[in-house]
Amino acid sequence: MAFCQVIVDITHEDVDRVFTYRVPKGMELRPGMRVHVPFGRQKRIEGVVVDLVEQCDLPPERVKDVTDTLEDYPAILPALLELAKEIKATSFCTLAQALRLMIPAQMRGERISQRTREYAVLTVDPSVRVQVLAGQSRAPKRAAVLKLLMESEGGERSCEEIHRAIGDYRPALNMLVKMGFARIEKREMLRSPYGAMERLAAQDPQLTAQQKEVLDTLLPAVESGRGDFLLYGVTGSGKTEVFIRAVRHAAQLGKTAIVLVPEIALTPQMVMWFRSRFGEDAAVLHSRLSPGERYDEWRRIRRGDVRVVIGARSAIFAPLENVGLIIIDEEHEQSYIADNTPRYDARELARMRCKREGAALLLASATPSMRSFALAGRGDLTLLEMPRRVKNRPLPAVHVIDMRQELAQGNRSVFSGALLDGLKRCLDAGKQAILFVNRRGYSTFVSCRSCGYTVTCSQCDVSMTYHSTENVLRCHYCGQETRVPTVCPECESKYIKYFGTGTQRVEEEVKRFFPGVPVLRMDNDTTRQKDAHEHLIAQFRRGEARVLVGTQMIAKGLDFPNVTMVGIIAADAMLKLPDYRSAERTFQLLTQVAGRAGRADTPGEVFLQTYDPEHFAIQTASRQDYRAFYEAEMFRRKRALYPPYTLIARLLYEADREQDAQSCAESAMRQMEAFFERRAYLKKYVVSLRVMPCPVKRIKGKSRWQVALKIVDKSVCQEAVGKMSEIATAPLENCACVCQVNPGSMM
Repeated sequence: MAFCQVIVDITHEDVDRVFTYRVPKGMELRPGMRVHVPFGRQKRIEGVVVDLVEQCDLPPERVKDVTDTLEDYPAILPALLELAKEIKATSFCTLAQALRLMIPAQMRGERISQRTREYAVLTVDPSVRVQVLAGQSRAPKRAAVLKLLMESEGGERSCEEIHRAIGDYRPALNMLVKMGFARIEKREMLRSPYGAMERLAAQDPQLTAQQKEVLDTLLPAVESGRGDFLLYGVTGSGKTEVFIRAVRHAAQLGKTAIVLVPEIALTPQMVMWFRSRFGEDAAVLHSRLSPGERYDEWRRIRRGDVRVVIGARSAIFAPLENVGLIIIDEEHEQSYIADNTPRYDARELARMRCKREGAALLLASATPSMRSFALAGRGDLTLLEMPRRVKNRPLPAVHVIDMRQELAQGNRSVFSGALLDGLKRCLDAGKQAILFVNRRGYSTFVSCRSCGYTVTCSQCDVSMTYHSTENVLRCHYCGQETRVPTVCPECESKYIKYFGTGTQRVEEEVKRFFPGVPVLRMDNDTTRQKDAHEHLIAQFRRGEARVLVGTQMIAKGLDFPNVTMVGIIAADAMLKLPDYRSAERTFQLLTQVAGRAGRADTPGEVFLQTYDPEHFAIQTASRQDYRAFYEAEMFRRKRALYPPYTLIARLLYEADREQDAQSCAESAMRQMEAFFERRAYLKKYVVSLRVMPCPVKRIKGKSRWQVALKIVDKSVCQEAVGKMSEIATAPLENCACVCQVNPGSMM
């Protein structure tokens, strides 16, 4: 008799363990298969088989039978089953929560199914078709259906096509089936996420010397199935072509590959490049697919119909077998970190998956993260470099514009004089321009000039942003909207005014200075609908707009050959954030957006507007000098004891009432203080341990407090992180807690 161990699809900690069930006679089960099992008072609940065993220590009357299987194959591959266990251990979640990451959400509860289409297929031998047709002369509808099928290639037509051609066909077709002249077949129809996606030239471009050099090192690692690499290549150096050649090499070896991009906005372009070269061997996975499209793409991948999967963060869970290569483009991006439970870093999971499945890992960026470049410096990653653009095209000329001087000269416009002149030259030459502003909306906040009151969200501790198109104030954290006040709610003054600059305002200013010039805006407000990213990018690529205004989603990875000018409206906006990585993120963003200019034969220009032109992040970004920035930033972090020299961990508490969040945080603080008092060998490494409200005190109606630990990054100090994880998993009333290690945001 065989038994199986099942994780039921309930995320409560009390049932976060395996339950043993009897495998009925004749049922074939394998680890990773989804099953229905009786559980408690429920007659049927979904679960995942994690192991098969021959013996069971429980009394026979306590062991129930598996009810049935949901698929006749393991939905979760063995490697992904092990990855889920790793996520449970490192993200402090239940195994059921980790397993949910491995399949499309709509598969749970059988909320999605295969889409089928009916076909009528002729079964009459060709030699007697004329006689059969003549015999139906007294039944014109049957004759029409027969004639249509005979004239069709392969003697078949979809029932939809027959209906469109001759109207009410069903009784006639049913009679033809009864007479043995035809049969009806149901066939699966895959829902395609590609639509009318543009195809680029399929031929291979000639490799540059630096591309060949990189591939000479990378391809042997793909063959051997081991090796971790960091590809540092300037913008426009041809990193994507390296990706394509490496993936093709993996496919020639019978292996598969995963390519991750940080933004959904970049996915259509990357998919377009890969499908132009790989055709149907390429699949896509990301959150903007419809449930049906995601399900069908997942099934294509699971069946082994594709060799490469392109997608955002969640594509790391693609059910590919025999993975030979995982590529993470723009590896410095924080979007690879999932903020919701279960929290995970897709880059770290990629490393785990490569190690377990025998694959090479390639991280790539024009502005590598400090951590990755430091790991390359000490040999944990092999550094590959592409320091020149394709065809030795020059990097764009960057003009740093001191907006303090513009203000002193009486220019209160969004644009400096130099930027306006550059934009005019670009448009007069028939070229395209990109204007980047790191804030959507019309103005960043609305404030009273009399008393200083700022309109803030009632659910979040942040100011609301004005959106002129809808004439509303909107919170960018929770989405709450409110009307724009005409008088100050505090002092009833009429001097209420918009401050700051958003994408909507920049768009309006372009139209004011350059009437008749078509402008596109790309931000979260204009890309809410399905395929909006793809349509906007395609429009701009076709030249239907001359100027593209956008936020971070246009700042990296996109390749527009006709763009020769980039304007950065407020280069130092991110420098003011209360985060030790603000300089790093500013440098990365500025360098990336500057790299959109001059990627073809016409040299590019960048106009970088700032109120802090002397800042080292601004200066090094203007020269696109990554190494100079890296040295300066590492010196600053070493002096201030920031990662990678230390480790930052925090317990984040959220509750409806502030006193609940504060009380829980203060209790955790006392536990951590007692923990360190008993461990003098650890206490000496502690840089700081504080309990305090979060910088953003309230989000979506939840009050937020934190216990923040900064400790020297030594292996022995992981014991302290383990203690914080233990505290985070303890049950709480009226409060939720998560443990974050080097969190993507300290807000």
